[in-house]
Amino acid sequence: MEPLTPLKPAVRQDPPATAESGLRRSMGPRHLIMIAMGGVIGSGLFLSSGYTISQAGPLGAVIAYLVGAFVVYLVMACLGELAIAYPVSGAFHIYAARSIGPATGFTTAWLYWLCWAVAIGSEFTASGLLMQRWFPGVDVWVWCLVFAAVLFGLNAVSAKFFGESEFWFAIVKVAAIIGLIVLGGAALLGFHPLSQDGDHPFLFENFATEGGLFPNGFTGVLVTALAVFYAFSGSELIGVAAGETKDPATSIPKAMRSTVVRLLVFFVGAIAVIAATIPFDEVGLDESPFVTVFSSIGIPFAADIMNFVIITALLSAGNSGLFSCARMLYSLADEGHAPQALKKLTRRGIPLIALSVSMLGGLASLVSSVVAPETVYLVLVSVAGFAVVGVWMSIAASHFFHRRAFVRNGGDVSALSYRAPLFPLVPILAFVLCLVSLVGIALDPNQVAALYFGIPFVAACYVFFHFKYRAKALQVPGA
Repeated sequence: MEPLTPLKPAVRQDPPATAESGLRRSMGPRHLIMIAMGGVIGSGLFLSSGYTISQAGPLGAVIAYLVGAFVVYLVMACLGELAIAYPVSGAFHIYAARSIGPATGFTTAWLYWLCWAVAIGSEFTASGLLMQRWFPGVDVWVWCLVFAAVLFGLNAVSAKFFGESEFWFAIVKVAAIIGLIVLGGAALLGFHPLSQDGDHPFLFENFATEGGLFPNGFTGVLVTALAVFYAFSGSELIGVAAGETKDPATSIPKAMRSTVVRLLVFFVGAIAVIAATIPFDEVGLDESPFVTVFSSIGIPFAADIMNFVIITALLSAGNSGLFSCARMLYSLADEGHAPQALKKLTRRGIPLIALSVSMLGGLASLVSSVVAPETVYLVLVSVAGFAVVGVWMSIAASHFFHRRAFVRNGGDVSALSYRAPLFPLVPILAFVLCLVSLVGIALDPNQVAALYFGIPFVAACYVFFHFKYRAKALQVPGA
């Protein structure tokens, strides 16, 4: 790919396999689907979904997740068209750089890199803590190093090997969710032969609480909806892997549609079963709601099974996050906006130096969570939370400006292999809903730190880009 220059946003209908030198196009739709699923389905569903239900109430939690799924659909519709137009690895910042401006692309890339670097460190720590259930004599840091080595190895072999590993990681999580929906749903219909307690709730009787359908008021639903947006983060990983996908024009739309449908069924279905099974004032963070549901219907060893599933979920998200971090750094270097060493590839097409730097970033986040949890780590976590919605806004804005420029330059929208529907409503609505979530953060004392640190971080990225790269680009040789 040539260095960043003002380009006409013309869409290539059939991008060649050599659209990006070095990186291998070795992943198909099933890999893309599971990479996205792996990034999304994690502790947010398996652990903190109970908190969502306790705050919004049973029906409110279902509504909040439906809204979250709708926003994901809007963002993914924008992403699908962009990913085919620019089928390159680490593509978020390419979309923004080509459609909005290079400084926005640069900022988007570093926001997303930091988001996943922090997540990697957090997932290592959480996985190590969960391993204490079975190996109480082994220190948490030992497991952190073991898991770091495993994920680094999975990413260092080849893109296809990474895709395969993520496919099987995600299978475990999906099986647990399907088991919850099927078995929990059957129990709600009265079929629970293994249950020791005959007083199991029937259908949705738990939805009728003493405080009505919305026991904490509808404001509880609105505040929860903001957090639910973050729970769906990771679906955009399809765009990161675009540059290593066979036949992007076919694979990306197929993966996008499948991912949205599956997330809708899995998340909303699981939340509905949990909310119908456990009284909203009894669900919380002290135990995974999956454990509570499986235990209530008499599944043997429910706690141990879910401990394994949650560890798998955390490692799966870390696996996808490490892949994303490495591709972002590679793409920045390819644009000339990061050290060129990060662009070097192995014979198998892996950006090993970028991968190593990303792993070090994850480990640095892990160390800061222990050494400076109330200062450095608080800043990192706050910016990471801010980054998710910021990147979604960047995708929506990029699609809006891309389509407008494409039509203005004489492009035929009907000839596109995939086009987002209802333009310009879809990108505008996606952008506005994401913006509303950021504004709403200011009203939540538990999340407002994301604005305190996120906005200055974005401003710093723009200032740094101006002095480091834009000033150089404007210099005229011999002037």
